[in-house]
Amino acid sequence: MTIFSKIRFFFFSSAIVFFVISCEREENDVIPDTYVDFTIDLMDFPGIYGIIGSDTVDAYDLRIDYRRYAGGFDDNGIIIYSGADGYYAYDRTCPHDYVENGLSVKVDIDFTIAVCPECGTTYALAAFGTPASGPGKYPLKNYRTSLNGRYLRVWNNY
Repeated sequence: MTIFSKIRFFFFSSAIVFFVISCEREENDVIPDTYVDFTIDLMDFPGIYGIIGSDTVDAYDLRIDYRRYAGGFDDNGIIIYSGADGYYAYDRTCPHDYVENGLSVKVDIDFTIAVCPECGTTYALAAFGTPASGPGKYPLKNYRTSLNGRYLRVWNNY
């Protein structure tokens, strides 16, 4: 096998894996959509202004304008996570409790993990909110992020 064939095989395989992962994440989005669209000034959030950290926002957070669009599902709020490779935003509603019991339980955050106080599922924020331990099998609902200087926009296409 030539080096060109190996490179072509690698890119083809990578494209298939990316496609499968993309489809799987869409199917696992069990929390209902709610309109989310707000911008934060990272200077107001020292917990995420560095390289790695997390913080939360909700519809009552006075640090942001247009906070009525920062509530997430059932006004549980949104987690903002700053990782080594960028910013991520997740809904604070536990998908396991929502699917299994119809409950809207707000997860707690501890630096790089989110923990559900009801079912005990631990979610890895650095791994797109996927469950790391506990009974949960669905990831936290993800929202889009875009960084412009020190301003971070969080939104969805609802």
